[in-house]
Amino acid sequence: MSSEVQGILMLIAAGEFSLGILGNAFIGLVNCVDWIKHKKIASIDLILTSLAISRISLLCIILLDCNILVLYPDVYTGGKQMRIIDYFWTLTNHLSVWFATCLSIFYFLKIANFFHPFFLWMKWRLDSAIPRILLGCLVFSVFISLPVINNLDDDFRHCVKMKLKTNISRRCRVHKAQHASIKIRLNLLTLFPFSVSLISFLLLILSLFRHTRRMQLRAPGSRDPSTEAHVRAMKAVISFLLLFIAYYLAYLVATSSYFMPETELAVIVGELIALICPSSHSLFLILENKKLRQASLRVLWKVKYILRRRNC
Repeated sequence: MSSEVQGILMLIAAGEFSLGILGNAFIGLVNCVDWIKHKKIASIDLILTSLAISRISLLCIILLDCNILVLYPDVYTGGKQMRIIDYFWTLTNHLSVWFATCLSIFYFLKIANFFHPFFLWMKWRLDSAIPRILLGCLVFSVFISLPVINNLDDDFRHCVKMKLKTNISRRCRVHKAQHASIKIRLNLLTLFPFSVSLISFLLLILSLFRHTRRMQLRAPGSRDPSTEAHVRAMKAVISFLLLFIAYYLAYLVATSSYFMPETELAVIVGELIALICPSSHSLFLILENKKLRQASLRVLWKVKYILRRRNC
């Protein structure tokens, strides 16, 4: 891969990384300041803060991996460094997906209108259960990521070091296939929280349909706060679902890059696409959350005021 292409790709990666860090850091900072000010934190703010922290970590791991691949490719010949990067990428990936799923479930339970006893019980217990659920997601992600550490043996690292483009030996092909298959199987576990988010989205649609039908019978043509809340929640969930699909496909590209002629290019392109999800989803969350949206407008107003003062 030419140095010009590397420079362009790294510039794009830096831009996506900066956007993601700013968005997620803003979410975490606003919620933490509000937590300190009021001595308590709402469940939605706790979920958003946890999600922001996990995505900041994920962004740092992806950018670090991208930089190492381009600037210091020999690092991947060492087992310890590769194990650490792979482990933390898998860990932060699972955390990000599970926390986003918790957010989808929270929206569903808080906004949807169903009268089933089990639904009402979950809705009543939700706020007290959120900290334990988030802690459970953390513990589960830590343990589910451990197989990555034991997956990289000396033979596989030797195959990575060789970087054979064509006519790779059967031995290297087997070890690369084993490594890729384990990473793909681990990533397939994220399809379960994705399915939960999808079900939450579909149930929100059903709840909105029922609520809209009831409102039309009472006051045709009117839109109440519950309808607006349904729409905002659905926007947040569908944005996560679409971005997750793009992220998952990018992860598959990066994982299968061991079998491609241009390994470095495939990995970097996959990571560039993967950066879109944690970077852009934070912007959707800011726009759809009233407190975050108002805080962002205040920040923009202050920045605009400072720039005007400097120009005067």
